[in-house]
Amino acid sequence: MATDRDTVLEAAVSVLSRRPTAHLDEIARAAGISRATLHRLFPGREALIREVGLLSLQRFATALDTATAGEGDAEAAVRRLVEVAVPDAMLCAFLAGENQLYDDENINALWETQTERLHALFLRGQHQGVFRIELSAAWLSEAFFDLVAGVGWAIQDGRLAPRDAAFSITELFLGGALRRPSSPTPPSARSTETDTP
Repeated sequence: MATDRDTVLEAAVSVLSRRPTAHLDEIARAAGISRATLHRLFPGREALIREVGLLSLQRFATALDTATAGEGDAEAAVRRLVEVAVPDAMLCAFLAGENQLYDDENINALWETQTERLHALFLRGQHQGVFRIELSAAWLSEAFFDLVAGVGWAIQDGRLAPRDAAFSITELFLGGALRRPSSPTPPSARSTETDTP
């Protein structure tokens, strides 16, 4: 029977996202294949991790494309992005936690491209008056991605029902990111009495 590489990679991420040092035997068992078959598909642990990283980044890029994140009202774009990103939240969790990936120049380049696209979405939203301007677009991007990753772990551990995931991210994230009539000023922007003679 032919083995689908993406299915094996998704089984690998379910193991590696929680136990980064898991043995290849564990990953093979999770994928329902033998270690020999796993080794035929991926010549070693580094190759497997790299392929999982590439799959994760490709899926996130597809989510950004599908959500047309670069177009229209930024709040609506975030809502669309949540809906299409949640099914691959575990892949985002893997990206958030796997440090070994960042030794690879190609992975770094892909990661930078997706980060820039997410950053552009929040920057556009700030220009539209949708998102808070006292929170940097870079921070909003990171917080958003980490929330999606957190949902991946929460679903895997049974702390969040998959059907509630998109609602949970949207409500929590937009509850803090949307601009309000009187948003507080961050400490770094406040002058203190000791600043003046």
